Amino acid sequence: MTAGAQAVAFAPASVGNVAVGFDVLGYSAPVAGDRVRAARSAARGVRIAAITGVVSDLPVDFERNTAGMAVAALIEALDLDFGFELSIEKGIPLGSGLGGSAASAVAAVFAANALVDEPVDNLQLLKFAMQGEMVASGTAHIDNIAPSLFGGLVLSVGIDNPHIKQIPVPDIVRSVLVRPHRVLETRGARAILGRTVPLSDVVWQQANLAGFVAGCFTGDLPLIAASLEDVMIEPQRKGLIPGFQKVKDAAMSRGALGCSISGAGPTMFAWAEEGKSEGVRAAMVDAFRAEGITCDAWITKIEPIGASIVSDR
Repeated sequence: MTAGAQAVAFAPASVGNVAVGFDVLGYSAPVAGDRVRAARSAARGVRIAAITGVVSDLPVDFERNTAGMAVAALIEALDLDFGFELSIEKGIPLGSGLGGSAASAVAAVFAANALVDEPVDNLQLLKFAMQGEMVASGTAHIDNIAPSLFGGLVLSVGIDNPHIKQIPVPDIVRSVLVRPHRVLETRGARAILGRTVPLSDVVWQQANLAGFVAGCFTGDLPLIAASLEDVMIEPQRKGLIPGFQKVKDAAMSRGALGCSISGAGPTMFAWAEEGKSEGVRAAMVDAFRAEGITCDAWITKIEPIGASIVSDR
């Protein structure tokens, strides 16, 4: 391909942690997403030409931009003799708990990869996107990157040599997402976490993670409901979200399988059977409204549909 060749990629939002899988579990949420247009340039390196959408005041220096650093990692690893110009269209508000920084990194490397002479697989792209995500969160974790890239419910094992496993979700299950109109910065939400955890909580959380994954593979909704409880991270973070307990209680009272924080928050998610999902969403929205907080709310099926090329011109 010659200089000027272009591709546009879309990467969906994501729910990180999924209550029981801190930094290792996440699922895609195509209620929103980021688009990145990549164009090949003769000069090696990354230039960010434009940032538009729901967020536009992001750094244009590639070293301080998740998309820019992800593509820079791709250029370095593949030893390319050309570069890329990026135009970023943000569809995910930052600080929302929906993987906005991850989606930009994923969309950027996915678009750039479409323009190289020998494209690499998603596992390689995951490692490049991880370098971008570190700009936003300060740590190497892929619970948002992996589902945004691969799609669906994803378990990520390892960092240097990650293993990615897509986990089936029972067809009857729906994801309810409620985003209060608040901002909660990821670094701050990570900074409050304690560095030690009681052994009893570790055992409890391990059992919940194992039970949740087993329930998904076997379609066992009672096991999913019994397991979808975070005893380590949620207790430390719930105070950052006004009305959290009332919203969670409202969801559970309407038959949700479980309800917790999406990523670092403030978005909250619930899993519910399809026939109960509308009631769960309404209850969560009403509970936030009672606290004087407006919000956006969606219901989606969790399907293995991740990043994609949406235009090649």
